[in-house]
Amino acid sequence: MRISQLFTKTLREAPSGESSANARLLSRGGFVFKNMAGVWSMLPLGVKVLDKIRQIIREEMNAIGGQELHLNVLQDKKIWDKTDRWNIENVMYTWKDDNKDFGLGFTHEEVVAQIGSQHIHSYKDLPKFVYQIQTKFRKEARAQSGLLRTREFEMKDLYSLTRDEKELQEFYEKCAKAYSKIFERVALKAFRTKAHGGVFRVEGSEEFQVIAEVGEDTIYVCQSCGRATNKDVIEINENRCAYCKNDKLEEKRAIEVGNIFQLGTKFSEPLGLIYSDKKGNKQPIWMGSYGIGTGRVMAAVVEVHHDEQGIVWPNSVSPFLAHLVTINNQQSTINKRADQIYELLTKQGIEVLYDDRQDVSAGQKFADADLIGCPFRIVVSDKTGEKLEIKHRQEKQTSLKTFAQVVDLVSKI
Repeated sequence: MRISQLFTKTLREAPSGESSANARLLSRGGFVFKNMAGVWSMLPLGVKVLDKIRQIIREEMNAIGGQELHLNVLQDKKIWDKTDRWNIENVMYTWKDDNKDFGLGFTHEEVVAQIGSQHIHSYKDLPKFVYQIQTKFRKEARAQSGLLRTREFEMKDLYSLTRDEKELQEFYEKCAKAYSKIFERVALKAFRTKAHGGVFRVEGSEEFQVIAEVGEDTIYVCQSCGRATNKDVIEINENRCAYCKNDKLEEKRAIEVGNIFQLGTKFSEPLGLIYSDKKGNKQPIWMGSYGIGTGRVMAAVVEVHHDEQGIVWPNSVSPFLAHLVTINNQQSTINKRADQIYELLTKQGIEVLYDDRQDVSAGQKFADADLIGCPFRIVVSDKTGEKLEIKHRQEKQTSLKTFAQVVDLVSKI
């Protein structure tokens, strides 16, 4: 991608009223645009990052048997009445049209149960695991901290349908391990955290929390087992770890990036999601739900990986691996060589953001490269001769390397 052709430009100022690193840096870097409180648009660079996050999530969900689908956002009040969740805690956006009540889905347990009741009839049909990556809407009274607390957001939500509690718990643990892999792959250290279940209020509920000062949750990290407990739960457990009962706990602020719930038959029974067991007896299906906010993950990555100059993207989710910069590119020979380098790197399968602007100073180009935060900066100028100047985003020192050496270095990450 040539920066001269990019839809967006870097900005000097972040949106007013936004103090969190993710809001400031993603806005200034041209990744997102704040439309209004709690509502953000994803711009081309932001979509590139989200696509990387989505792909990692898809790979790990498919690996544990997940089947991707895409469910309706517009929801009928009738199925929500069956579970007594219509406008629960004033979360859902609702309205009436032609005397019919609708809502914008903030989660999809009811819908999955409704669909499953038409397709699952026998124990032979189970277990099943389905997921989607889709926009959700929630009434958020305190929309703040950039992408961390919004009214419109994208979420991966997976639903498990199993024969009994044992089978549910087995998949629950499998999904928890998959979540740990996802967060490890996006360079986030996420603590598995005992939680109270939010609007679900279920006993089998956990969160995945990332330590960050901007986080709105308070968790207590156990120095013995390495897991954590949400403050709302720790008060019940008398300042002891909810997992190993050790009292060596460290209080931290954290961002919730994922959650997993053992729902049991809470939704299947009222919605008629039943199956016939081996003896022909009717049994309710045991459900679980598992969520990850993709935009929230992107924001958490920025909160954890940034410095005074800008974002420091991990290799796995960076919009591009290399940021190619030309210096003194008024000279036709420099332009021609930089164009060739860009084409050759692209042919090698290396994603490159090419700053080919001719009316911008070297200092501004370097500042933009640091702000956008790709792992490598490669410079072509009259001073580098036949070699290229390369620097890793996290390092201060530059080095001169041949084209082959640059390809080898960037390809290894």
